[in-house]
Amino acid sequence: MSNLGIEVRHLHKIFRKRKGVIRARYSEVHALDDVTFEVALGETYGLLGPNGSGKSTLIRVLSTLLAPDSGRVRLLGHNIPGEEAEVRRKIGRVSVDAAFYKKLSARENLLYSAYLYGMDKPCAERRALEILEALGMDGEKFTDPLEEMSRGMQQKVAITRALLVNPPLLLLDEPTTGLDPKSKRDVQTFIEDLRARHGTTILLTSHDMAETERLCSRIGFIAHGSLIAEGTADELKLRSTAETLDDAFIALAGEKLEEDGSVAKSKKLEEALAEA
Repeated sequence: MSNLGIEVRHLHKIFRKRKGVIRARYSEVHALDDVTFEVALGETYGLLGPNGSGKSTLIRVLSTLLAPDSGRVRLLGHNIPGEEAEVRRKIGRVSVDAAFYKKLSARENLLYSAYLYGMDKPCAERRALEILEALGMDGEKFTDPLEEMSRGMQQKVAITRALLVNPPLLLLDEPTTGLDPKSKRDVQTFIEDLRARHGTTILLTSHDMAETERLCSRIGFIAHGSLIAEGTADELKLRSTAETLDDAFIALAGEKLEEDGSVAKSKKLEEALAEA
């Protein structure tokens, strides 16, 4: 049996956008360009890159929300494409744009998700409260509508939803975005404890250097849809003769994580996604 939780080989994803009506022209955005990497069972692997670098597209492909144009993906022994249903049963996903029924409470949203997985209602409610407490969320907020919660509190509910069934594989797309410093530390501690106690395989995308260096045993640098370097934090710093991970990224990618151009690239990709 393979000891790999995630295996990605030569993955490509292109979005095409039509311009014009009578004489239609098409532009292409290479969201993922020949991406190859692997993550061992029980490992936490980080992907660092600016907005528009392809991080979220990769998470969408791995979580079966997008089909790759070419390449091979294997998650916990299951292939994409081909075994999407099996993959969905074994993954938990947290994204920066988590979708909820905003008129419903956190409790109602979480119990609905538990129902879809066939969880017992009392067990699911206990589990949800335990996770929310560990994330530093007041239990009294459990019955408040999501639309009345802050962005940070909604993100905690999204994390709780992904962890309800204790999945063996977690796909975390910038999970601490919108959280205050204390809440961010609570989430990071919870992720560390989860991997230590359950051996959960975790893929984390971020542009937070400190968070990635704390949580991840290995890190990949991604820019313009391509994986340009990977290794431990110390290996990446040594390779680039940099003192910090931030400087290492700049040296190897030739750009900053928060460069102005990344915003425009991200908007271009979002437009292509909407019309795909």
